[in-house]
Amino acid sequence: MMDGGQLETGVRVDLAVLDRLMPMNLCLSHSGHVFNCGPTLRKLFPVTRLRGRAFFSLFEIRRPGGISAPADLQARAGERLYLSLRDQPISSFRGIATPLADGKGMLLNLSFGIAVLDAVRNYALTDADFAATDLAVELLYLMEAKSAVMDELRQLNLRLQGAKTAAEELSLTDTLTGLRNRRALDLVMTGVISAARPFGLMHIDLDFFKAVNDTLGHAAGDHVLREVARMLSEETRSGDTVARVGGDEFVVIFPNLCNAERLEAIARRMIARLDLPMDFDGQPCRISASIGMTLSSHYDPPKPESMLADADQALYAAKHAGRGRAFLAPFYSAPTP
Repeated sequence: MMDGGQLETGVRVDLAVLDRLMPMNLCLSHSGHVFNCGPTLRKLFPVTRLRGRAFFSLFEIRRPGGISAPADLQARAGERLYLSLRDQPISSFRGIATPLADGKGMLLNLSFGIAVLDAVRNYALTDADFAATDLAVELLYLMEAKSAVMDELRQLNLRLQGAKTAAEELSLTDTLTGLRNRRALDLVMTGVISAARPFGLMHIDLDFFKAVNDTLGHAAGDHVLREVARMLSEETRSGDTVARVGGDEFVVIFPNLCNAERLEAIARRMIARLDLPMDFDGQPCRISASIGMTLSSHYDPPKPESMLADADQALYAAKHAGRGRAFLAPFYSAPTP
């Protein structure tokens, strides 16, 4: 306001208008006591009446330093202030102070600064609690939208990773039996050889399986294959790999098992179980198994193709010896009874 060419010192404003323009205003008397408080600030003190309270009992001015009394505040009018509440969770405000007209005290206008997100959450503030020109809420909406988008992207990435893992697992699984497939077998053999882990290898071929298919049909054959898969899984350890590599052919990898007697004992158990009839719709399905085996310790260095070829030769030696037997390669053992 102008008076005789001079700018009047101090602010003169209607308090109701002030509350609309500055919902976070504080009007302090000359003694530093609150005589008006904007509606947003009142929400921060739901059980405390601010009018009549000493400003410095409620707030601490952290910067600039040395402001602890009304006179100090008046001396720093117009400077940016950094404040915090003494007894409330909101820990950060920015503000500026200016003298009121006629020496009636000081007007402070505050904002939340970096504490705005906590304030909105803790006190359920809305757009109406901020000055019409304050972009804080709009920025919060943008932050929330960004957070929602980022969360959705994270969830999408997790779903994609899950789908990728499922697809990779499916690509390594025999769909009929649930066992590993030939691709998985190749990966396992490469892995144990690269890690220099000793292992045993067993190649199993079902005897008389074609007769089951021819007499009882392919549904019976599928049933037999699933039962064989179950039995092989039960006769092996959790760390072993049982793979179906052909129509009625299976390969088992036994990591850290490089003892011929133990491998032959496992083969005898498998043959004994597979020799038992399997029921399908009231019809017995009779098969047996011939097995060829080898040990990685027989090779320097072990190679997948050499081991599989030797186990295959041992398998056919078992078949030619009468089936339902297990031979160890490259030095064939006596046929199992």
